[in-house]
Amino acid sequence: MTTYLLAGGGTAGHVNPLLAVADGILARDPEDTVLVLGTAEGLESRLVPQRGYELLIVPKVPFPRRPNGAALAFPARFSRAVKTVRSYIRDRGVDVVLGVGGYAAAPAYIAAKREGIPSVVHEANARPGLANVLGARSAAAVGMAFAGTPLKRGEVVGMPLRPEIVGLDRAAARAEAAEHFGLDASKPVLLVFGGSLGARRLNETLGEAWRDVLAAGWQLLHVTGEKSDAVDPGAPGYAMRRYVDRMDLAFALADLIVSRSGASTVSEISALGIPAVYVPYPVGNGEQRLNAASAVSAGAALLVDDAAFTPAWVRSSLVPLLGDEERIARMASAASGAGTRRGTENVLSHLDRALGREERTA
Repeated sequence: MTTYLLAGGGTAGHVNPLLAVADGILARDPEDTVLVLGTAEGLESRLVPQRGYELLIVPKVPFPRRPNGAALAFPARFSRAVKTVRSYIRDRGVDVVLGVGGYAAAPAYIAAKREGIPSVVHEANARPGLANVLGARSAAAVGMAFAGTPLKRGEVVGMPLRPEIVGLDRAAARAEAAEHFGLDASKPVLLVFGGSLGARRLNETLGEAWRDVLAAGWQLLHVTGEKSDAVDPGAPGYAMRRYVDRMDLAFALADLIVSRSGASTVSEISALGIPAVYVPYPVGNGEQRLNAASAVSAGAALLVDDAAFTPAWVRSSLVPLLGDEERIARMASAASGAGTRRGTENVLSHLDRALGREERTA
């Protein structure tokens, strides 16, 4: 029996891959033990117990960005966090640590090294976080979701994905998906979404340009986000939803997607082989643009700046694309080779390597 400590969290982009790996570990060997290390403030504090895993808490200690009181207190606070994780490792007999980034990952990497057990890094974004840059220096294996991520000794392994995405047969599910959303399975569908909270730019642009999409002979499935104030016009062929809890069915129906380019979003779309138009979120450190780069380079996707995604762009560029069946077919063909559904298995292989084992199968 092996005891795994999976460290990281804060956002869904960290927690969901971590949980996919946790599920993969127990699917392979139910006798193994999976512990999750996170903070009390992160999304993991809710999602991990909901999935049935034990959450071990470590204090949230942000890396200081400027010289101030927090910077002066950082060394002592971080040292205490490392000691906390070392206690967990000793008390629970942890054999290996997997870090996915976030506040919990950094002390986990240091604690694993000091306790003499191996660690593995998985980086979901094309621009790595500080914790994973630190962890990669001493890790037994370093996995990345995207090619070109600047991490020492990094290997592209893909993203651990939700089981409903990994097992999705889009063609077989299309009729069910069309019925679920009230659309026609025989007509092409443009899926537009911006995450659970929506994307104002996408919503406003489609709010003005949806008629142009329908006039091009396409249907529109528009997921606006729970906090959106978009008004459903109730037009035939236009399905507007605030939130969709069956994104597998939305993906099954989509012939082309317009979305933000978060790491999980790009990984899921690429794994399913769906052509896309990515509109990166303009705030942050530019990671969304980098996340989309490999799909764009492969010819599977287009990249449009947030400010450029306007009703005029939809009419001048998107509508002609919708009318070009050959180009969409080429993008779909390229998309089928741009991603992988084996992200979980690849990370498990890294864990086996760290433990000095031959690759095991489920």
